[in-house]
Amino acid sequence: MQQKKVGILGGGQLGRMLISPAIDLDIELHFLENDSDAPCSTVSRNFHKGNIIDYQDVLDFGRKMDIISIEIEKVSADALEQLEKEGKKVFPQSAIIRLIQDKRLQKQFYKDNQIPTSDFVLIDDKEELINYLSKNQDKFPIVQKLGKDGYDGKGVQILKNLEDAKQNGFDAPSLLEEKVDIEKEISVIVARNEKGEIAVFDAVEMVVNEKYNLLDYLLAPANITESQKEESVRLAREVIEKLGNKEGIDGMVGLLAVELFIPKNNDQQGAILVNEVAPRPHNSGHHTIEASTTSQYAQHLRSIMNLPLGKTTLRSSAAILNLIGEENHTGKPFYEGLDKLLDLENVYPHIYGKKITKPARKMGHITILGNDIESLKEKIDKVKGSIRVITR
Repeated sequence: MQQKKVGILGGGQLGRMLISPAIDLDIELHFLENDSDAPCSTVSRNFHKGNIIDYQDVLDFGRKMDIISIEIEKVSADALEQLEKEGKKVFPQSAIIRLIQDKRLQKQFYKDNQIPTSDFVLIDDKEELINYLSKNQDKFPIVQKLGKDGYDGKGVQILKNLEDAKQNGFDAPSLLEEKVDIEKEISVIVARNEKGEIAVFDAVEMVVNEKYNLLDYLLAPANITESQKEESVRLAREVIEKLGNKEGIDGMVGLLAVELFIPKNNDQQGAILVNEVAPRPHNSGHHTIEASTTSQYAQHLRSIMNLPLGKTTLRSSAAILNLIGEENHTGKPFYEGLDKLLDLENVYPHIYGKKITKPARKMGHITILGNDIESLKEKIDKVKGSIRVITR
């Protein structure tokens, strides 16, 4: 394989974890990031300072690369579209990135393609929000999501009543979504290359930190029925193949995390619903570094370079804990208890190298391997109490 220059928009922890599999395949990775202290800055000699949402910065960077990809969705899709017109390979494709950047377009895509998702209505501003909810108060509680720029639980809120909507509703293009009574929240990561080959990882079960509305921990594999496993895989394959069809694209190329809801037994009869997708390596796939035959990071590189996709066999049950900044601690991070953590068997910390910790900021994750889910749950509590990200 001839060495190629692969440009990644974004220099955060997801880009950082791409570096090791890139070295294994002798891929020359370059990162564009505006933050000089971003996680990739200290570990990559090909770190370029530039704004990933600036048209010209992305265009100038991409023109020097053979392939351009992303580790975060908030990028200049216009610049990526121009690079495609100039003959550059951009994966995932710019039209798909543009669609996924806007949760409103994303939900409409599911509806148009008969992909099961929760009921929703599109809202343009706060006035329209209040008018709609005044006439539909039986919809409470209801979920409001900003169309653009939400991440890690930000830009998502549950409106409990009309007064709550008047006080706290977003005054921006958004969507209102039925609050599904969820039995489990799961995620499936799927990859597709230009040849149309598809590989799917086992579903994982996600437990959300209600306070911060981000992942607390996950369990792999998910404790779901065989029919639910089959349906989750089918849905993941369907989404990645149908993405971009209206733009004349023959399916998405790259890695896609498909977040799914398994509702409790109600009028939806236990059907699995697609919640959201992310067209890049994802928090729900971190465990694959230690627990799978191929990591999600290696798979992402294989897919965008049109290489054979790796096997997705889960070699061990696994759990992931997010390592987040403690309350009342902002500044240079100190990982209290790291020595004790390193004494534990089958526990693998990944510290992202962020220079500043803040309350609830993702500072790393911890992978735990085990023989079964029950033993993993016991170990999760032990690990949780052994390390804190603080300042001192």
